[in-house]
Amino acid sequence: MFRRAFWFTAGAAAGVWATTKVNRKLRQLTPESLAAQAANKAIETGHRLRDFALDVRSGMAQREVELGDALGIEGPADRGLPAQRRRAALENHKHHKKHYEMLDEKRSYNRNEDH
Repeated sequence: MFRRAFWFTAGAAAGVWATTKVNRKLRQLTPESLAAQAANKAIETGHRLRDFALDVRSGMAQREVELGDALGIEGPADRGLPAQRRRAALENHKHHKKHYEMLDEKRSYNRNEDH
């Protein structure tokens, strides 16, 4: 009698454990959960890429200083555009802005329709 009670309890506990495991896994596979997991991975990847870019930038600056010291060049050169080129670049940007605004307009038709 005691043996049967033990095995009944052990079976019930195993059934409850298996049911909770299956329900937990099913909750992880819902579309909302998968979307949240993908978003978290994307954010994590973005942070890693940003950290990598910052490391590369600092390494480049350090190497530039080392090369400048080796070649006897003092300080980084001013990298800004001269005033004339800067003005031309701004005017060119205004011209292209109109073109991009035309591309952003929503079309009322679908080019992929077959009828």
